[in-house]
Amino acid sequence: MATKVKHVRKKKLGNYPHTMVVFSISLALFVIGLFGLLLIHAGKLSERVKESIEMQVYLDRNLTEVQLVRLQKTFAAKEYIAYQNDTAQVRFISKEEGAKAFLDETGEDFMEFLGDNPLRDAYVLRIDAESSSSPALKSIKLDLEDIDGVYEVQYVESLIESINSNIQKISIVLLSFAVILVLVVIILINNTIKLALYSQRFLIRSMQLVGATSYFIQRPFLNRAVWQGIMSGIIASALLFALMQYAYHEVAELQLLRDEEQTYILMGALVIIGLIIGFMSSYRAVRKYLRLTLDELY
Repeated sequence: MATKVKHVRKKKLGNYPHTMVVFSISLALFVIGLFGLLLIHAGKLSERVKESIEMQVYLDRNLTEVQLVRLQKTFAAKEYIAYQNDTAQVRFISKEEGAKAFLDETGEDFMEFLGDNPLRDAYVLRIDAESSSSPALKSIKLDLEDIDGVYEVQYVESLIESINSNIQKISIVLLSFAVILVLVVIILINNTIKLALYSQRFLIRSMQLVGATSYFIQRPFLNRAVWQGIMSGIIASALLFALMQYAYHEVAELQLLRDEEQTYILMGALVIIGLIIGFMSSYRAVRKYLRLTLDELY
């Protein structure tokens, strides 16, 4: 009676649990990407808040139409004026419009007992986000007050300082969390790959004993680590993209904070981070097992 021969699959160099490693790295990169999206959207929100800062420029009385047009062009030419759809955010409010707005808001007609309109024509200027710091706004105010035809410039200084202070504090907190998160993820990926390579330590030792060079032993592990990093980055980016589309569909207001250029840069960075961390972790782990003695491998 013929005996059945059991075929044992030969263990190849660099052949360790592929799916588990890719899944672990993808999950870690996805967490980094999720926090990266939070930073991008927080940055856009901060920019929009800063771009909502306005200055009221009150004008001298009895200016002609020509002088008003000249002032509008002068304001629009300033480098600190915000633009929307290539249009300078400079809005004219006549003293009649100001009186009507006051009447609609309070229900009181001050012109009945004053007999005249004491308000002044004004321009409302929206300031660019890059010029929204408190020192810059003070400098802008002085610059505007030096223009002929300008009576006074006002803005809510205490509110601006509060906004800038809060944005700065939030940015520091978010960046601190980001740094900590990246370090945790790097350690997690590094330990995952080291654990996967642990099962290969005797095979590495066997290759050394038959005279294989360090480069020959390391090459399959490093090649595999590079592909795992790339695949993990692509998977994490795909998950982020799907989550982002779902969020935009459910909360339409998030579309206002969308920044496609920075999002694509983030996704590309995830692939590069996965590649680099995978390569370096595998390189360090294999080098470690190459240096261990036989007794230390147990």
